[in-house]
Amino acid sequence: MSAPSKVLIMRLLRMISFKQDWRSGGKIQIFQYVFMKWLLCFFIGLIVSLIGFFNNLAVENIAGLKFVVTSNMMLARRFGMAFLVFSVSNLILTLFASIITAFIAPAAAGSGIPEVKAYLNGVDAPGIFSLRTLIVKIIGSISAVSSSLFVGKAGPMVHTGACVAALLGQGGSKRFRLTWRWLCFFKNDRDRRDLVTCGSAAGIAAGFRAPVGGVLFALEEMASWWRSVLLWRSFFTTAVVAIVLRALIDFCLSGKCGLFGKGGLIMFDVYSASVTYHLTDVPPALALGVIGGIFGSLFNFLLDKVLRIYNLINEKGVVYKISLACAISVSTSCLLFGLPWLASCQPCPSDASESCPTIGRSGNFKKFQCPPGHYNDLASLIFNTNDDAVRNLFSKNTNSEFQYSSILIFFVTCFFLTIFSCGIVAPVGLFVPVIVTGASYGRFVGMLVGSHSSLNHGLYAVLGAASFLGGSMRMTVSLCVIILELTNNLLLLPLIMLVLLISKTVADAFNGNIFDLIMKAKGFPYLETHVEPYMRQLTVGDVVTGPLQVFQGIEKVGNIVHVLRTTRHNGFPVIDEPPLSESPVLYGLILRAHLIELLKKKAFMSAMVPTSIDALKLFPAGDFAERGSGNGDRIEELRFTEEEMEMFLDLHPFTNASPYTVVETMSLAKALILFRDVGLRHLMVMPKISGRSPVVGILTRHDFMPEHILGLHPFLIRSRWKRLRIRVPRVFKFF
Repeated sequence: MSAPSKVLIMRLLRMISFKQDWRSGGKIQIFQYVFMKWLLCFFIGLIVSLIGFFNNLAVENIAGLKFVVTSNMMLARRFGMAFLVFSVSNLILTLFASIITAFIAPAAAGSGIPEVKAYLNGVDAPGIFSLRTLIVKIIGSISAVSSSLFVGKAGPMVHTGACVAALLGQGGSKRFRLTWRWLCFFKNDRDRRDLVTCGSAAGIAAGFRAPVGGVLFALEEMASWWRSVLLWRSFFTTAVVAIVLRALIDFCLSGKCGLFGKGGLIMFDVYSASVTYHLTDVPPALALGVIGGIFGSLFNFLLDKVLRIYNLINEKGVVYKISLACAISVSTSCLLFGLPWLASCQPCPSDASESCPTIGRSGNFKKFQCPPGHYNDLASLIFNTNDDAVRNLFSKNTNSEFQYSSILIFFVTCFFLTIFSCGIVAPVGLFVPVIVTGASYGRFVGMLVGSHSSLNHGLYAVLGAASFLGGSMRMTVSLCVIILELTNNLLLLPLIMLVLLISKTVADAFNGNIFDLIMKAKGFPYLETHVEPYMRQLTVGDVVTGPLQVFQGIEKVGNIVHVLRTTRHNGFPVIDEPPLSESPVLYGLILRAHLIELLKKKAFMSAMVPTSIDALKLFPAGDFAERGSGNGDRIEELRFTEEEMEMFLDLHPFTNASPYTVVETMSLAKALILFRDVGLRHLMVMPKISGRSPVVGILTRHDFMPEHILGLHPFLIRSRWKRLRIRVPRVFKFF
């Protein structure tokens, strides 16, 4: 048989082995695939909404019990015991969240948004979607938020939704005997990535009761690849979340939702009346946009520095991680309990819409240490949950409630405690603390404007929250819709849009958004949508590095085992040489996981002959599908005899015979666009001149990272910094 005929047969065999998916089946298989995907979206929305409701119930009751006991001791004038109960309870909650995170699921630390965003870009960090991570994320987030740290639960809800989606869509589990054929439709990267995107949208929808905002958040911030079908599925998922939460909200409105307040599910639903504003209200809104951009970029800069310091501390061991979290908890408790003593007591207003002073429960007029008929305005913000602090700042008809000094103290406290709290080893988020911080200086600007504006101070707090969100997270469309859904006030749309645009533009002149900075600090090789200008000066051959490990079409088992044990490459070129081909030619690319599967089945041959079609019966297509969240087989776990090491393995039927390839003279910028838009993991580099080796190398995402490129070509650093120096004046010239 001639060599071309052998190659054709091998490709046909490969098609038999790998093309058994739903598209090759009949109408029943297609219906199963479509039905199961929509059904999984329904279950994602249902489960995430129930988790969000459970989180709010738990936080309201745990934090509520702590504040009620402390307030009762304050009423009895037992201030020392009240501080002891308050600080010790906060320390226990923080310690519990840190211990379960550090020892059980370290991947659950932080908000989880950078990890999910990196995964949707093609970076699969270990353990981020495991069942263990999901459980620790839920319990740890409840404990950390209840401990009065300046952290939020919206970010962890995004990670929780992604975990739920990944676990439902991982294609069953052999460990738990969940190997139903219908589940195996989703054992591929694209379907799992789509489900994780729907899960992240459901997380935002459950955290803020903002279904449309959740879809736009997934589109604008999370997903690197978007399709119209994905838009419909994510919208359906968030719609399920909205319906379930709407059904549960009546339970919260009855006062049974929490011991302390009415539940975080309705924390921002404070506006329903008409709002009127005039041209004179635009300059304060412009000022808030500029302030939000400056404060947001400063916040990102300081947070980046603090996280790098925390990384140095955390590298010393688990004890240092937990000790750092406990130190932050003790410091926070001292500030939250001590700062209200700096504020003077204010007499209760005669026209207050609620009881004044507030004793033991949430409200606008906290009594704290004040005599009867008076309240402590700073305690109303600090000695409260973050949800109720936002509600107090957003509240209408309270223009005379807060003093200038109290708002300033609260803003500085929020700003720095948020920076120092979000890097601890616990599931903590940034959304709510950023909203609280922005609302505080927004309220302060409203107090400065006073009677010169037709907007009340609560509306300025909303605009301040929007400006700080835009300045730190650099989103516009999704944040605008989320804020509108939170406040239930569409009339604020023009001012919120203006504030978000200005704050993002100002902040972009200084640094990147907070999630990108965290991803960079964690070392995730994230591929940006834009191409750096210096990439146009380079070719693919300028950045590809070696040594290149290749396999023959029929390879010795010992060679395969040696290469797998001595390298960590995920893809290897397969080359055919005479007599299998007339000259050395690239046959294709084989993955590391597929090689390990072949070695595990031990379908070896004693001679270098092509595999017969009967051998393929040992390898059903499911064996080569993408693995779930569990740990796959490792080469170190496989054992072979000396006789087996001398045998051969035919790689042809299991090789991707049509990998993406580029010529070594291709522009690096064009290669990056191809690599990112198609969603590749490997890009083969071919020689320009024939007669050389059939393949020059393999490009992975690490080869497109600026650190790698500038390390190979240091002369580009000077020109890059020259462009960065002229960037800021151009931005401000726009204004």
